[in-house]
Amino acid sequence: MIRKSLLLAAAVLAAAATACQPASARSLVDIDLVDRDTGQWLPEYPHRGRIYVPGEPGHRYAVRLTNTSGERVLVVLSVDGVNAVDGRTAHPSQAGYVLAPWQSTEIAGWRKSMDDVAQFYFTDLPDSYAARTGRPENVGVIGIAVFRESQPRYYEPPYPPPYPPYARDEARAKSTNAPATAERGSSGHADASAPAREIAQQRIGTGHGAREWAPVSSTNFVRASSRPAQVVQLRYDDRDNLAAMGILPQLYRYWGRDEPRAFPGAFVPDPPNG
Repeated sequence: MIRKSLLLAAAVLAAAATACQPASARSLVDIDLVDRDTGQWLPEYPHRGRIYVPGEPGHRYAVRLTNTSGERVLVVLSVDGVNAVDGRTAHPSQAGYVLAPWQSTEIAGWRKSMDDVAQFYFTDLPDSYAARTGRPENVGVIGIAVFRESQPRYYEPPYPPPYPPYARDEARAKSTNAPATAERGSSGHADASAPAREIAQQRIGTGHGAREWAPVSSTNFVRASSRPAQVVQLRYDDRDNLAAMGILPQLYRYWGRDEPRAFPGAFVPDPPNG
């Protein structure tokens, strides 16, 4: 059963912020898109280190977030480069949703108050909320920045180490300070080879739809660090555009569209009488 998410009304940083905790191989939060008109989870297609999701114009959708850890986490949600809670140009330091351990929830729209949201739906790019508010540059990208919660610290008297620390231990400690910042499914390296035409051809974005009752409550959350422990991005566009870019399978490109074909049948039928 999907539990209601807790809205973080005011982001709080630890007074003595430390480096980001070591990132595990397993993600803290999984992100998926759900087509609310069909009830189906939208498929994901890897392409050049990125993950693409096909959206159907006019269909409502939700962002499903799943906390895969046994601790509370804060998730800052960005849709088309806009914070889904407060509508500002998205930045990891802003407010977001707090998920309890192992909790899953679906965010179905732009947060309008503590009681309702304006539904997410796929629409033509000029009709997207980001474009209508003068920010079309990042339409087509949905992302999350995930933060761990600061834990109580207990004082222990320092003891001198029995031996001087090894250089390899220092190098290992430094290497664990880097947060897991990568697009979903990628190796963690930026994809500088992606052609610019993929951005220029973006066709759809996320609209500001009808109001929907979606109550949340506020809670306090002290971040363990000012830097996120995980950053994930999903890219989306309509099926025709993803097929034209070679992202969807070739089978869809040939048979999946209602367009004229040179060889639609096997033999010549008789014309109708009259």
